[in-house]
Amino acid sequence: MNDELLEMIEHEVLSWPGVGKEMGGGGRAQGGFWVPPATVYRFGSRQIGHIHTTGVADLTFPREIHDELISDGRAKPHPAGFANVVSHHIREPEDVPKVLELFRMSYERAKVSAERRRERTERRYSNDEQGQRSA
Repeated sequence: MNDELLEMIEHEVLSWPGVGKEMGGGGRAQGGFWVPPATVYRFGSRQIGHIHTTGVADLTFPREIHDELISDGRAKPHPAGFANVVSHHIREPEDVPKVLELFRMSYERAKVSAERRRERTERRYSNDEQGQRSA
């Protein structure tokens, strides 16, 4: 894989508020096949995607978005057949904006999900406080 391309992607993804990275070690997976090590990108505790040392980006989406990305040719099904996971090989500079689009989609979904969780938590605490006052 071209390290310069990975650096371009990493620089952009890590510039988004709340995104961090960690290294995944790889190893044997269910079914006995080898999983190469990967850099995992997270928004909070939620993985938004990862890029294997082989230059393959994997991202998870709901079935409808997964199928649309594949039918539009913006991604391929995961080679191991994982449900809802799309893959994109990073081989040349033209792949960088395509992979960044996938990461941005995943990041935006993670932000919306985190905001919904935060609002639910606030409502729950607000309701708990109101219940304590009326008791």
